[in-house]
Amino acid sequence: MSQAPATIALVDDDRNILTSVSLALQAEGFTTRVYADGAAGLKGCIENPPDLAVVDIKMPRMDGMEMLRRLREKSDLPVIFLTSKDTEIDEALGLAMGADDYIGKPFSQRLLIERIRAVLRRTANRRNGAAESEPPAEPIVRGKLEMDPARHRVRWGGRDVALTVTEFLILDALAQRPGFVKSRDQLMDVAYAHDSYVDDRTIDSHIKRLRKKFRVVDHDFKAIETLYGVGYRFDQED
Repeated sequence: MSQAPATIALVDDDRNILTSVSLALQAEGFTTRVYADGAAGLKGCIENPPDLAVVDIKMPRMDGMEMLRRLREKSDLPVIFLTSKDTEIDEALGLAMGADDYIGKPFSQRLLIERIRAVLRRTANRRNGAAESEPPAEPIVRGKLEMDPARHRVRWGGRDVALTVTEFLILDALAQRPGFVKSRDQLMDVAYAHDSYVDDRTIDSHIKRLRKKFRVVDHDFKAIETLYGVGYRFDQED
């Protein structure tokens, strides 16, 4: 049985972008849904979830940041942001809020399609466990931390912590070897496909977001340590 094509939601107030990107994705075998503003996109993504959403940041009625904030209250749907190329704050803030990737305007449709496929691969690998030829990844217990890769589930002190796919991959890399330092480059290799172009700021933003999420369930959370100029490590607590 052939696998159903992935459904991509496109949320942008520029109808030319909606039309051109939708046609390009359909030519690559994807199914698309288009929304002309954040309010419509949010409603569609919650009521009829796609496999991934590509969301512009600057839109009327509800911008992409607000859409993502509300979406993250209900869903860990993978999101790629479209940002203004000269607006670095968009990229950093979007990632900090839980976006899985970003791409600056103007952009190459081929690059966007590659990014979409990379995020979908990461999502599928994490949600389905390892490849069919490999045994499912074993749960990880590190002090108060419990991670179940096969179910994409994370708990801290018995309380659930909802993570995006990228956040999960970064935390998993750190928790695999408590006390050992992972450089930003090593974390980028784990969390992003080799054809994705990211920088140090991207990993820093994800780490900040991880800490913020864990501090919601434990305001004393300090397990992810920064070693300035070196990288990050997971400090296992008793």
